[in-house]
Amino acid sequence: MGLDVAHAHDKIAWSMSNPGQPASSPGEAVLVVDDEEDIRRLVSFNLDEAGFRVETVDTGAGALAAAARLKPAVFVLDLMLPDLSGTEVCRRLRADAELADAAILMLTARGDEYDRVLGFEVGADDYVVKPFSVRELVMRVKGLAVRARERRLARGSSDEGKRLRWRGLELDPVRHRVTVDGGELGLRPLEYKLLAIFIEHPGRVYSRTELLQEVWGISPDTNTRTVDTHIRRLRERLDAYSEAIETVHGFGYRLRDPS
Repeated sequence: MGLDVAHAHDKIAWSMSNPGQPASSPGEAVLVVDDEEDIRRLVSFNLDEAGFRVETVDTGAGALAAAARLKPAVFVLDLMLPDLSGTEVCRRLRADAELADAAILMLTARGDEYDRVLGFEVGADDYVVKPFSVRELVMRVKGLAVRARERRLARGSSDEGKRLRWRGLELDPVRHRVTVDGGELGLRPLEYKLLAIFIEHPGRVYSRTELLQEVWGISPDTNTRTVDTHIRRLRERLDAYSEAIETVHGFGYRLRDPS
């Protein structure tokens, strides 16, 4: 599929309005996985302009090989690849302990709710549907890179003893760790940040658009179903403590009163 006019205009507009603009995490590595050459060139050009180190591959097998060597901060991963599916690539990446802090953004033409939910269930941190805005894609990658870097730094930081609690749920904001009744709970970066926002501001109601800005760092005119999907996923991960996140109908979400 060739590069359409909207994509070409977006590319020109971004590169002209943001000459030499640095990324939020300068020099972070990004691996772009897509079998369409035009998409690879478009995304690679703009991420490079934003200050990232970018490599591209066109197959799932190539992605796994490059991941082991490059250990990128962010993957931009297409779902429809000629060999392995994007969801299978995502599963394998998530099974690699050395890539635990990497963020995965799925970039695909498959925008049905089923595909979005499946993407998040296998470990994606974000999901962008083609055709897409290059500006928004770069902004999302920047946000994911920052969070990946914060997660790496947090793992190596000392334990300063600060804890935030909700019943048997405990959050360590320094080392980005969550425990449930004393056992560590592995959360993805976006899941952790969602939980942290609620537990750091008990009782405050956050609208979906506020959460998009606070957690994803993206504009409020983006589809808010992304928030609902992540909240549902977070509740599933919290299991017995799923009720900690309360839906305030017509407004958004908040941390439930523990009493």
